[in-house]
Amino acid sequence: MLSVNSIQVSYGQSVVIRDLSFEAAKGEIVGVVGRNGMGKTTLFRSLIGMLPLRGGRITLDGNDISGDESHQRVAKGLAIVPQGRMIFPYLSVYENLISGVPGAVSSDDLSEIYSLFPVLRDMKDRKGGNLSGGQQQQLAIGRALMTKPKALLLDEPTEGIQPSIIKDIARTLKEIRDLRDLTIVVSEQVLSFMLDVCDRLFVIEKGALVREDPRASVNAEEIRKMLSV
Repeated sequence: MLSVNSIQVSYGQSVVIRDLSFEAAKGEIVGVVGRNGMGKTTLFRSLIGMLPLRGGRITLDGNDISGDESHQRVAKGLAIVPQGRMIFPYLSVYENLISGVPGAVSSDDLSEIYSLFPVLRDMKDRKGGNLSGGQQQQLAIGRALMTKPKALLLDEPTEGIQPSIIKDIARTLKEIRDLRDLTIVVSEQVLSFMLDVCDRLFVIEKGALVREDPRASVNAEEIRKMLSV
């Protein structure tokens, strides 16, 4: 569903990602773990089109999206929940949810989001900025899902969220994957969350994927050591 081939990404003259490749199948949850500053957010910004590629190729469902603007990638089926959530604080929950929907809003789509995140139904008229961190994260995921993506990117989804809500988000992501046969790519530092949700796990260091493990054979202790260096 999502194929990343030898991409190169830089900030000005500073090359952050030199040659990175991976694939994520339809219905698969793939995780990218790494310490701060290793390139996770740069990778995700390049996938959604916020940063241009210096080289390489990204395809979504067989279509080359490497040169597309962000809105074009969203229209073709790629969505992102950015680090920090980036919800609109002065818009209501409902207004946030429909903010990226082109054309008429489907009541069935809204009902599905509300069933996944009941708190959003209860707070649909509340301003986004008045929600807790966990509720804002659920809102950001719901907003992304309203665009009916084929692949969903989540950048540091557990940041600033209490442990009980993290478990709820992990459970909901797996439910979303099963419900929509959705491809999900997650970046994180919290290894326990990743082990709970991911089918495959990559470790990123200095802009390169240095390790890949299927969930069944992950050596959590070895990866924790890599993350703590």
